[in-house]
Amino acid sequence: MTDRKLALEAWEGLFRAQHELFTAMSADFENTPITQSEYDVLLTVARAPGMTARLRDVTTNMLISQPSVSRLVDRMVARGLITKRADPEDGRGSILTATDAGARSFREVATAHSRSIVERMSALDEEELRHLRRLTEKLRAH
Repeated sequence: MTDRKLALEAWEGLFRAQHELFTAMSADFENTPITQSEYDVLLTVARAPGMTARLRDVTTNMLISQPSVSRLVDRMVARGLITKRADPEDGRGSILTATDAGARSFREVATAHSRSIVERMSALDEEELRHLRRLTEKLRAH
């Protein structure tokens, strides 16, 4: 049986570390062509084959509600960062594709943001990073 106090302390430590890192990294998005939320959408879209992803896949990877993602996507379409069309395989779904402007903005921010992530994660050595990755994968699979 898991020690309740230890489990709560571990959760609190994980939550606080994530929150503090997230807050610190929000500075990475100051004076950039896209917001942090737009970056999150483009992260899923840009990594997909042909820089095209289903809206439901974007929604799954976001930490905000589906209606909020839909409104964000509509704003991104209006800004010319992505296109949106009906999913031919799912009449209720949509397909998102990064535009040239969206891909360019994503790459611009991703370069600086990835340096920021690496810098902050350098508090851990490579074995600790591998261990952290295994632990978070295990938690997400549970």
